[in-house]
This record gives sequence, structure tokens and C-alpha cells, in this order.
Amino acid sequence: MNVLIEKIDIKIQRIEEIFNDIPLPEYATQGSSGLDLRAAVENVLIISAGKVGLVPTNIRVEIPEGFEIQVRPRSGLAAKNGIGVLNSPGTIDSDYRGEIKVILFNFGSEDFIIKRGDRIAQIIVAKTFRANFIEAKGLNDSKRNDGGFGHTGSK
Repeated sequence: MNVLIEKIDIKIQRIEEIFNDIPLPEYATQGSSGLDLRAAVENVLIISAGKVGLVPTNIRVEIPEGFEIQVRPRSGLAAKNGIGVLNSPGTIDSDYRGEIKVILFNFGSEDFIIKRGDRIAQIIVAKTFRANFIEAKGLNDSKRNDGGFGHTGSK
């Protein structure tokens, strides 16, 4: 069965030519939702256990208005090495034109070594909506109402 998948064009620019050997973000498989994002480091970057690292990618993008790019962890890095995106999902707004950098956190007990071109995160293109908040004196009741943070129990 063929499924029609909507596509949008997003301009992408490499910043420094010395990293031109590093592939641009790409989908790993036909069914991938996220594009792999790679590290643009000269040699290696080490993120010590329990520490944060800001990882450059050497790319800038021009996202159409009404869309955002979300930066998310790669499940393999999380499961095998305890590496996550600290502000997950990170948001890249449509009017941002600076370099995409990824805030990684090493939740693991070992130092994590990032080499040139390593896949460090994934990015998702998502539609956004502008909210128009309307101040009200009250809200409609719901089954949940103000129950939160574990109010349904663990079983």
C-alpha cells in the first residue's frame, strides 16, 4: 500500500568547509521519522560521566514559518551509553538561523567519546500552531480535573 507522505523543503547550509565530509542530516530507513544529526568535531569530544556537552553540527537551516525542528535523543545511545538530549525535545524555531548544536548529557558512569561524524541525535520536522489564549473565569470540568503526577497509580 502506498501512503502519501507530505514533504516540505528546508534550506540547509554548511558553515565551515572543513566539515564538508560529514553527511547532512538524513533518514536511515524508508520508515524513519527522524533524520540523523552528526557531530562536527575536529577529532573527538569527550563528555564525562554526569556532565553536559554542547556538540556542534556545522549546519544552519531555514525552516518555513509554521514548522519547527525538534532535537531528540537516539535510542541506541540512550540504551547502550546513557546519553540523552538534556532539553529533550529541543526546539529549533523557524526564525533561528544559527548553528544547530545539541545539548547532550551523559547519564552513564563512563566518559562518552564522540568522534567526527558520529550520529549524536535525531531531528524531527513538526508543524506548529499559534495559540490564542483566552482568559476565562472558569473552565469546564473533566473526568481527571486537577489530578496529576501519578494520580492514576502505578497498576
